Amino acid sequence: MPGRRKFLKNLAGASAGFCFVNCGLSRAMAAAQRAAESSTRRSFAIDGRGVRTIDIHAHCYVDLHDLTAGHPEALVPNGGPATFSGPFLSPTKEVDARLRHMDQHGIDIQAVSLAPAYNYWAGRDLAAKIVSRQNEQIAALCSAHPDRFVGLGGLALQHPDLAVEQMQHGVKQLGFRGFEIGGSVNGDELANPKFNPVWAKAEELGIVLLLHPATFVEGLKRFQGNGFLPNIVGNPLETTVALTHLIFDGTLDRYPGLKIVGCHGGGYLPSYMGRTDHCAELSDRCKPGKRHPSEYFKGQLYCDSIVFTAEGLRHLIAEVGADHVLFGTDFPFDVEDPYMGDPREAEFILSVPGLSDVERRAIVGENAAKLLGI
Repeated sequence: MPGRRKFLKNLAGASAGFCFVNCGLSRAMAAAQRAAESSTRRSFAIDGRGVRTIDIHAHCYVDLHDLTAGHPEALVPNGGPATFSGPFLSPTKEVDARLRHMDQHGIDIQAVSLAPAYNYWAGRDLAAKIVSRQNEQIAALCSAHPDRFVGLGGLALQHPDLAVEQMQHGVKQLGFRGFEIGGSVNGDELANPKFNPVWAKAEELGIVLLLHPATFVEGLKRFQGNGFLPNIVGNPLETTVALTHLIFDGTLDRYPGLKIVGCHGGGYLPSYMGRTDHCAELSDRCKPGKRHPSEYFKGQLYCDSIVFTAEGLRHLIAEVGADHVLFGTDFPFDVEDPYMGDPREAEFILSVPGLSDVERRAIVGENAAKLLGI
């Protein structure tokens, strides 16, 4: 921790000069400074060839205080705030600091999505206002820096017909490459037939869905106490349950063009896929779908790379294939509290022994480029 605190202190100091961008002169000075530093922008090479890095898992918070005031349900289930104004997170403030961090760490492109405050509790009219503001601000960030950011918008999944409209608008008018979704919606599984119109629209548009959990709500009673269990256990558990339902309840069979990225290494499912396959093979309680459960990770399902250890990444690749693992950082939570991202960022992927150059290139950028249409 002392080393991390020193790193954060230095980073904060280095970013301070990029916060004052309200007047034209300051904007010009910030742009000039970025231009001067572009020659020192970090880059990576594999076998002597440059490689483009694309971060599939990078957050922002949009200020919704005026819309969510008086709604205690707006709090994230794992104890987080409805909105957050810390460094790097806003898509409208301190963008220069965000770009500086990317330059320093060799991140060429971020796929920017919301931090998981989905507000699925909101009624239709309020939900429309919330998602509209979120998506417009993400789109504005991407439009201002189209070479550095692509957008993954938000959806009001609790109102599936509205979510379909938001998807159409987000892709056709805002230029989004996909959308971020939670692992469940007010207690309903994503495999519930009520959400079928959303998956049909995603398939039609050919976009990707980033499944990011906001803890396993049903387990909160047992997550009390030391250990940040709503995050370290609840988040991967939520993803595991959601993906397993999508497999066994037939959603992925009904929509074979649906593409979903499971955050945090896809939860626990890829690491224990053998048990799932075993049940499908031998037990009447696991009715098999059109394909073997593990085969969905060779086709429609993807994972990000946030598993923290070299052996964990090698195992993930062995289970799902290098072409279905995408580089992710959980930015800015690799450098901001609660520190649940990996501060090694792209260096982690490139330093894992035993990976081929083809696998490294695929994971750090090529897979995401294909999925996101970059």
